Amino acid sequence: MNTKSVAIEPQIGLHGASRGGVWIDHRKAVIVGLTPHGARTQEILSDVQKHPERGGDSPLKGAYEARQVPADDRRQFALTGELNGFYDAVIAAIGEFGRVLILGPGEAKGELQARLVHRKLGDRVVAVETEDKLSDPQIVAKVRSHFGVEPPRLQTR
Repeated sequence: MNTKSVAIEPQIGLHGASRGGVWIDHRKAVIVGLTPHGARTQEILSDVQKHPERGGDSPLKGAYEARQVPADDRRQFALTGELNGFYDAVIAAIGEFGRVLILGPGEAKGELQARLVHRKLGDRVVAVETEDKLSDPQIVAKVRSHFGVEPPRLQTR
C-alpha cells in the first residue's frame, strides 16, 4: 500500500482533525482531515488489481476441466483479503476522526462502512454519498461543505 500526504493549507496534520471525509474506490482512498487551521489530504493506494476473471475454455466451446483454473471462491477470498488490508489502512488513517463522511462511486464506500460498523466505529459515519471521480480539491470542498466549514481566509497586511 502506498500513501501520500499533501497539505492544502498549513496545519498540524491529520492528527489534529476531529472530522473529515474519505473518497474511496477499490484502487485508492483520498482522506481529508479538517482542523481549525485548514485541511490535509492523504492518499492511500490499494494493491488490488481489477476483479479477477476466470480464464480457460468457455463452457459453450467445449469441455471444461475444473483443474485448469483456480476456483472462484479462492480467487474471491484472495481479493477480499487484499481489500480488507486496504480498508484497515484507511480506518487507521481516519482513526481520530469523531465524524466522517464517506464518498465514492461504487461498492467500496459501503464495504468500508460495513467494516467500520464491524469494528464498532459505525456511529462515527455521518453520511455515505455516491460521488463519481473527483479531484483532491473537489473532495476537500465537498467535505468542507458537508460540515459547514469555510476555508481559512488569508490575512493581508
